[in-house]
Amino acid sequence: MNQPQQWVLASNNAGKLKEFSELLTPLDISIKPQKEFGVEDAIEDGLSFVENAIIKARHAASITGLPALADDSGLEIDALNGAPGIYSARFSAMHGGEKSDQANLQLALERLKDTPTEHRSARFQCVLAFMRHAEDPTPLIIQRSWEGQILNEPRGENGFGYDPIFWVEAHQCSSAELTKEQKNALSHRGQAVKAFAEQIKQRLGR
Repeated sequence: MNQPQQWVLASNNAGKLKEFSELLTPLDISIKPQKEFGVEDAIEDGLSFVENAIIKARHAASITGLPALADDSGLEIDALNGAPGIYSARFSAMHGGEKSDQANLQLALERLKDTPTEHRSARFQCVLAFMRHAEDPTPLIIQRSWEGQILNEPRGENGFGYDPIFWVEAHQCSSAELTKEQKNALSHRGQAVKAFAEQIKQRLGR
């Protein structure tokens, strides 16, 4: 019996690992987080989601010698000229605050306090990058987005990050009020993962 092909996930996020593991198991691919190979986080000094996803994937592939999968994601708020964008996870820390989901969320609300509802459009972005090896000249890149608006105050207890202030028009609730199944069907990452599954099946001839 053949051993599953081994990949490395350029992340230590348990939720992402579970999601990708479920996706790849039917394709006879086993994916493990980079920490299992002693890989430290890459320095994300790119200026776009695409650049940072490639940086993370290349870093993990170069150290492990394995195919690597990475994602970079964040929230773009139009009234803030696309901020926090690639800095979503450290938005507050970059402005002298603490590094936490709650601090990031509160800073976004503070910056938008005088912005009317019709000008609070925003979207989550997700970019996946898959590299067969560190020198892969044609990494597989998948990008998907999720349109919404920023609320005036947090709502809901599910999800993480900016979910409590992201209004989902189709369900008339915040992202943090959706069930896990609803969010996976709608979200930027959910869409990207589905598209990646189709693309990788074609590449592998499955």
